[in-house]
Amino acid sequence: MYAKCGDLDSSIMAFDDIYKKDVVSFNTMVFALGLHGRGNQALQLYEDMLESGLKPDKLTFIGLLMSCSHSGMVEKGRMLFDSMSSVHSLSYDVDHVACMVDLLGRAGYLSEARDWASNMISSCEALLGACSVHGEVAMAASVGEGMKSVQPGNETSYVLQSNVYCASGQWEQAELLRKAMAEEGLKKPPGCSWIEVGNKLTSFVAGNCQAVSCNGELRETLYSLENEMRNFGRCWL
Repeated sequence: MYAKCGDLDSSIMAFDDIYKKDVVSFNTMVFALGLHGRGNQALQLYEDMLESGLKPDKLTFIGLLMSCSHSGMVEKGRMLFDSMSSVHSLSYDVDHVACMVDLLGRAGYLSEARDWASNMISSCEALLGACSVHGEVAMAASVGEGMKSVQPGNETSYVLQSNVYCASGQWEQAELLRKAMAEEGLKKPPGCSWIEVGNKLTSFVAGNCQAVSCNGELRETLYSLENEMRNFGRCWL
């Protein structure tokens, strides 16, 4: 909880206060460190876990691979993935493959990431995210079409592919995907955010224009943010 709220120090203190640490507590702390880009600390904690006599499970390696991905530690991630079966006799799942695709994609190894992704939807989603970062429009289009053929009723491929077009400034292509989504009757689930000001909690749902229409200042601010998003190649599909 502390880590997800941005308070990593309190998360570490809570972990240190645990008298008898088990696999669950170690896994949780590995995820927390990885989430905050503390890859080296996450790996050291993993070593501490092994020295304590505990055996890692599949969740341990998801946390470790995520930590490597967020810290750009490609070779270490490869070694950890291989050690799952060779050292710990653990089989990998689709989530581990998705972590490897994310690890390789973030680091720019897109061709290798694509080989890993194959037809696994969750892995393809990670690959499309990497294509957006590295401006690989052609690969994104190919992967997106592959996702549509595997799961034609899934809106995710449209959204992620549209993000790639927006990031590269191809707004017309992004608009075509919007229209295609509408024609297929697909909608992106609206996101919801909360903010607490003066002990009052207010929620905002994407696409809800009621609050905007009755507040001129808020409307102007949102329009300004929309223009900035366009300038930086961001998409709000």
